Amino acid sequence: MSSLSPRYFYKLYLSPYKTTYRELRVLLGFMPGKARLYVQALTHHSVAKSTHPSGEKDSNERLEYLGDAILDTIVAEMLFIRFPLKDEGFLTEMRAKIVSREQLADLARKMGITNMVRYDQNQRYNPQFLRTIAGNAFEAIVGAIYLDKGFDFTRKFIIRNILNTHLDIDHLEGLEVNFKSKLHEWAQKNKHVLTFDLKETTGHAHKKTYTMIVMIDGKEISEGINVSKKKAEQLAAEKACIEIGI
Repeated sequence: MSSLSPRYFYKLYLSPYKTTYRELRVLLGFMPGKARLYVQALTHHSVAKSTHPSGEKDSNERLEYLGDAILDTIVAEMLFIRFPLKDEGFLTEMRAKIVSREQLADLARKMGITNMVRYDQNQRYNPQFLRTIAGNAFEAIVGAIYLDKGFDFTRKFIIRNILNTHLDIDHLEGLEVNFKSKLHEWAQKNKHVLTFDLKETTGHAHKKTYTMIVMIDGKEISEGINVSKKKAEQLAAEKACIEIGI
């Protein structure tokens, strides 16, 4: 204890957030500057309190939004440097794999974030709900670190403590993401009409090329071109996912 600075001593032993500071120091590997940010990052909407005249709750939703943008930027830069000869399509697909809901939920579990999230305990036996809030909390923690420590610190933390520690980039490179399934899931959840239509076929006999388009609520969103209909659909679905922000 004697080696601690007065500020750290206060946070760990005297502050109203002393338990939170201790838990976060173990979880993240550094001493947070503003515990309240992290408390909010770990608070799901289902248990958040309304503290604003507008009725807005102090849940982790806003921090999740911020963390999502920060994480996208850091991952995009990391991939750009790591794969200097790969094209935009490859880089986009790799980023989608890394920041997918499933991947973020797994990262939250590996780091121990899942065990610290506050949520409605009536949902504790709902595995899909738990995975969703885990991934959201992960992004919210990234947002909290950014507001607390700045971009450079957050970038180094994400790359060193998460991407290089908990992710196998080589394995992800060979993992195929089913964008078509993701798009169907999104459309069903948000009550949109989704169809994949054949726009045109070019070539002859065994050298045909197919152009498939994604239609959402009757509007063309994207297209994919390939010698395989299925691959053309996947390409169109991937572009649609990017276009609508999935």
